[in-house]
Formats: sequence, C-alpha cells, structure tokens
Amino acid sequence: MDSQDWAKYIEATDGLSKLWLLIQWRLQWLNEPRFTLPAAVYDEVYDTELVHLHQLLMDLGPWWKGQDKQVFGAGEK
Repeated sequence: MDSQDWAKYIEATDGLSKLWLLIQWRLQWLNEPRFTLPAAVYDEVYDTELVHLHQLLMDLGPWWKGQDKQVFGAGEK
C-alpha cells in the first residue's frame, strides 16, 4: 500500500480525524523517497520526521484509554 492508497483509504473511511491513520500515512509517505534522495539527506529528514511522528503517537496515549471498544467494536466478530 503506497501513500496514495493510504490517502484514499483514509478519505473513504472518514479517517481524517483519526490521528493514528494519519501517522501511518505519513510513515508510508516518508518511506517512499528512500531510493531517490541521497542517503545523507534522506537519513536526516527521516530521523527528524520519525522523532516527530513518535511524539504524536505518544501523545495519543492518554486519549486512547477507553476508546478501543468504540474504535474496534464492542465484541463484534
């Protein structure tokens, strides 16, 4: 799944308000230029963005508590 596929999925599932989906999209988007940029440039950009995305994910911690049933369904199979 490339970043365009992720974007289409997020739009189709009304996921723009779901930060964890946007983080997954950004990770995929960040990986795509891996072989088109010089390694030193890519590594610096990747490291900076990864630190930022990690912080965004960690900030979800308190919000996420108690949301699992609403997000994943209450006992649905």
